[in-house]
Amino acid sequence: MKVIGVIPARYGSSRMPGKPLADICGRPMIWWVYQQVKKVPSLQEVYVAIDDEKIEAVCKNFGIPYMMTSSSLPEHISRIHEVSEHIQADYYLCVNGDEPLISPSCISCVIPEQTQEQPFFGGVVRKLTDPAEVIDFSNLKVVLSDLGKCVYISRAPVPYPRGTLLFDYYKYMGIECFNKEALDFFVRTPQGRVERIEDIDHLRFLENGVELHFTKVRSESISVDTPKDLEKVRSMVKAQIDSGELRL
Repeated sequence: MKVIGVIPARYGSSRMPGKPLADICGRPMIWWVYQQVKKVPSLQEVYVAIDDEKIEAVCKNFGIPYMMTSSSLPEHISRIHEVSEHIQADYYLCVNGDEPLISPSCISCVIPEQTQEQPFFGGVVRKLTDPAEVIDFSNLKVVLSDLGKCVYISRAPVPYPRGTLLFDYYKYMGIECFNKEALDFFVRTPQGRVERIEDIDHLRFLENGVELHFTKVRSESISVDTPKDLEKVRSMVKAQIDSGELRL
């Protein structure tokens, strides 16, 4: 079974332009993400899916394999699909380019044990422990049934605690696994009404009856969505370098 890693790295982020190149302790953020992803033993190859010559120059400088994709693609799943049109694999494991602290063990857990003919999506969630994270619209909240089935994904704090407070909120993390069938399904299916309202790509699958499989993990990883996130990540990386956990 062939599984390749893909790290989407778009230069023109609406909130943080040039985010993949943000400096973290002397290295660009994309370098840190690549270092973590390449530690996953089940990945045969790892590529950064880029859309800009500035990121290309950095990848060349650090010897990071990359593939230039169209700058006009509307979201990261279409970028992964473009990679799948050029590189054949059973699964495409995507790690967002803004997850510099993601652990290889969290990445590995989304890979199925065997191939599937139907569209497959696997993702990762972690429990939210900070109330500020719950109300932050940039954190996608994933609602899971007792059987582990994904019921809904929202930017709002869902489910609403009217009946009980005895539950946990779970946040989507930037680790995903697609087979080719899922990627093809996504790009040929029009954006739905709920997806358009929430501005969450994965709702396209749910609105069209494709199940989303999420695994719960324990993780301290922080996705860099804002300058404040970047500041916090820099502090955490520096602490791990000083302690010897990370090396430049």
